[in-house]
Amino acid sequence: SKQDKELKIGDLVLALWRPEADDWREVEIKDKDKEGTSFYVHWVDFNRRLDAWIPKSRIDVNTTRDKLRERRERGHKYDEFTHENHDDHEGLGEADLKEHEELTKVKNVNKIQFGRYIVETWYFTPLPREIWKQGDNVIDTLYICEFTLSFYRTKEELERHQKKLTIRHPPGDEIYRNGDVSVFEIDGEKAKIWCQNLCYIAKMFLDHKYLYYDVDPFLFYVVCECDNQGFHVVGYFSKEKESANAFNLACILTLPQHQRKGYGKFIISFSYALSKIEQKLGSPEKPLSDLGKVSYESFWARKLLILLQEIRQRKDPDDRMVSIQELADNTSFTLGDIKNTLDRLQILRYSQGSYYINVNPKIIEYHLAKCGGEGVPVDSSKIHWTPHLTSDRWFR
Repeated sequence: SKQDKELKIGDLVLALWRPEADDWREVEIKDKDKEGTSFYVHWVDFNRRLDAWIPKSRIDVNTTRDKLRERRERGHKYDEFTHENHDDHEGLGEADLKEHEELTKVKNVNKIQFGRYIVETWYFTPLPREIWKQGDNVIDTLYICEFTLSFYRTKEELERHQKKLTIRHPPGDEIYRNGDVSVFEIDGEKAKIWCQNLCYIAKMFLDHKYLYYDVDPFLFYVVCECDNQGFHVVGYFSKEKESANAFNLACILTLPQHQRKGYGKFIISFSYALSKIEQKLGSPEKPLSDLGKVSYESFWARKLLILLQEIRQRKDPDDRMVSIQELADNTSFTLGDIKNTLDRLQILRYSQGSYYINVNPKIIEYHLAKCGGEGVPVDSSKIHWTPHLTSDRWFR
C-alpha cells in the first residue's frame, strides 16, 4: 500500500464528523500528540466550541484537493447555533486575532465538575498559573466548588474543602427572589477572587472575553436556583459601574447545564429591569457571542411585537400613533436597537416623508411564533435595589 502522507499542523483535510452517518467534513489540524495518533482539529464549518481531539482513524490522511473542492461545493445549511455564521471577533484587529487564535487554539481543560454536573468545556481559558500554565498537560477534569468557585485538580481536594464549607451562596447582596430563583449583586472590587474565578469559568464557554483580571470596575449579577443545599449558580451578567456608552450589560452567560430553560431571556430582562429603575435606556456591549446575539434578537423582537399588538388594539386612532421614543420609554431599549429590530422584522415602512409600522396581525403573529417563549419571567416588584452612585474615579 502506498505510504500515508504525514499530517502537519495547519493542514486542511477531511475527517469523519458523524461516524454513524458517514458524514465527512473539512477540518484544520491545530495540534497533534507526540505519537501522531491523535489530532486536535477545528471543524471548518462550525464554531470553535466544537474543536476536539480525534483519533487518526477518523481522518482521511490522503485527502486530495479535488475531494476538498467537492466537499466545499456540496456545502450545507447549518443550524444557526453551530454554524460559524456570526463573528464573535468583531472589532478585533488582525494582529489581535492572530495572537488570540495562537494562545487559545487548544483547550486546556476538557471538562469541569460543578455541583452535581460534569460539563464539557468549549474553549481555552487562561487559568491562574498555580492551576495551569502554558506547557502543562491538558486537565481532563477540573473540580470547582459551586459556592466559593475555588478550583481543585483532584476530587479529594474538593471533598476536603467541602467538609469545611460554611458559605453556600455568592458573596454579595440578594436583590431578587421569586420562588426558587434568586439574583445576587456582587461588587468586583469587594469579592475579587470570586469574580475573577467566575470570569475564568465563563471563558470556558465564550470565545472572546477580555475581562479576566480587572474585575474592580464591574458589578456582577449572579442568577441562582435555591434549594435546601444552598444557592446554585445558573448564569450571570456583568455591568460596568460607570459606562461611558450607556451599556447596561458587559458580559452574559448561562452555564451549559442550564441552557434552554429560559434563563438567557430572564438575564436580559433583568438587565433592562435595572435600567428602568435607573430611568435610563440601555444596550449590551458589542460584540455579542453567537448565542448572545440569537437571545437578544428574539428578546427585543418579542417585547416590541407584544407592545405593538397592544397599541394596535387601542380604540382611539390617535392613541395608535406611536413614536420610537415612546417604545424606548416603555421598554428601556435604545432607539438604535428598536429601529434595527423593526428593520430586521421588515415591519418599519417609509412613505411620503414619514415612517409607519405595519402591524398587520398575521405578520405580528408570524414573527411572534419565531421568537420562542418569554423565558423565566422577571417580577419587577420583587427587585430590591437602588442604583449605584459612583464617583468619577473610574475615569481617572
